[in-house]
Order: sequence, then C-alpha cells, then structure tokens
Amino acid sequence: MMNRASKTVYIMMIYGFLYLPILVLCIYSFNNASYSSLWHGFTMKWYAVLLQDNDLLRVVIHSLTISTIAATTAVILGTLAAVALYRYHFKGKQIFLGSIFVLIILPDIVMGIALLILYHALHIPLGFWTLLIAHITFCLPFVIITVLARMSDFDENIFEAARDLGASEAIMFLRIIVPMLLPAIIASWLLSFTLSMDDVIISFFVSGPSYQILPLYIYSLVRLGIKPEINALCTIMFAVTLVLVTCSQILFKKKL
Repeated sequence: MMNRASKTVYIMMIYGFLYLPILVLCIYSFNNASYSSLWHGFTMKWYAVLLQDNDLLRVVIHSLTISTIAATTAVILGTLAAVALYRYHFKGKQIFLGSIFVLIILPDIVMGIALLILYHALHIPLGFWTLLIAHITFCLPFVIITVLARMSDFDENIFEAARDLGASEAIMFLRIIVPMLLPAIIASWLLSFTLSMDDVIISFFVSGPSYQILPLYIYSLVRLGIKPEINALCTIMFAVTLVLVTCSQILFKKKL
C-alpha cells in the first residue's frame, strides 16, 4: 500500500505532467524575446501586439461565433433527443442509441471526409454554414449522452405525479425536466463549446478559404515557428477556461 508521502508525490507528478507545459506556455507569453527559448526579461508587449493583430482578432471572432452557435444548437437538439430517447419507445430506438456511440468513437478524419463528400455532392460551397453544420454534428452525440446520463437518475414517479396534477407534456418539459437537467445542459454546452473551439481535423476539410477559424490559423502559424503572441493568446484562452470552469463549479455547488 502507498503511504501518504508516496500518494502526494504520485499526484504531484500527474498534475505536473498535465499542467507544467501549460504553465511554461503562460510564462513564455511574458518573455521579452521573439523566438528564443531563453528568458530575456518580463514584458507585456506581446499582449499589445495580439490586440493590434486585426487578422488574428477576426479569426478569434469567427471561432467564438461558430462555437457559441454550434454549442447552443447542439444543446437544444441534443436535449430534445435525449428526452425523447428516455421517455418514449419507438422502433429503431436501440439502433439510434448505437449510432450515437459510433459517432463518438468515429475518427475525426472519417467524419471530415464524409462531410466534405456530402457537401460536394450537394454542391454546397465551403464556408460558414458548412463549418457550422459540421460542428453541430460532432457535438450532438456528446450532448445526448451527457443528458441521458443525467436522466438515468430521474424518479419516474415525478412524471406520474405531474400528470395526476394535470400538467401537459410541454409544462412537464419546461417546469420539471429542464430544471432537473440544468447541470447536464450547462456541462453539455461547455463541452460542446470546447470541442468546437478545439477542432482542427474536421474543420480542415469543411471550412474552405473564405472562413478561417482559430485552430486552423494557429496550426498554420506554428508550422513556421511559435510566435510569442500565440503564447499570449493561448494564455488568455486558458484564463477564460479557468473562469468558466470556476463559475460552473460554483453554480453546481449552489444547486446541490
């Protein structure tokens, strides 16, 4: 059995492996050097350069727009689908459930090529709409599974009591199901937003030259060398992620 010191060292090693590279990235966003891996002094100029880079800011806005719309749409559609799968019985239900898990484990490159072939067959030009549909598509399965996992803990007697009191299906959904699903809905939205912001492979096939997003932009820049403003941008994204996670944890704690 591991003693307390061994457990502490083990946990520190795991967290160090996970967060040390991110910490190094954040530190080097304040390094007063363009491409050097040596420390040349503290500076904030790379954040100023970042704010003056109009092309990069436009791409950031593109990514935030796509991720927000895709996450919101996927949560709405996925929540409705999860409720239907949980409460109703219909032919092909098990096949539908199995297809959801297939989409989750399906390699991104397969989905990206499949969507590209579909858009080409339908003569749809690549751009904002093709990218948005693709992001909604790969976010949907994660929303459905997350919401279904939450609904598995529901007490069926709640719905029977609501029916006895005269509640319609719409009233039950809006006043009973949605409030009980709120933690799962928020978690699904955050997960979908993160997946959309982080996607490279599928977006590479369906984005087109007219609408560029942040992951592809960063990927093209990193191939030529990591610029300090990229470190600054990643640091800001990490800080925003921490804020979102902290707010969600506070909200869930209050709900509990």
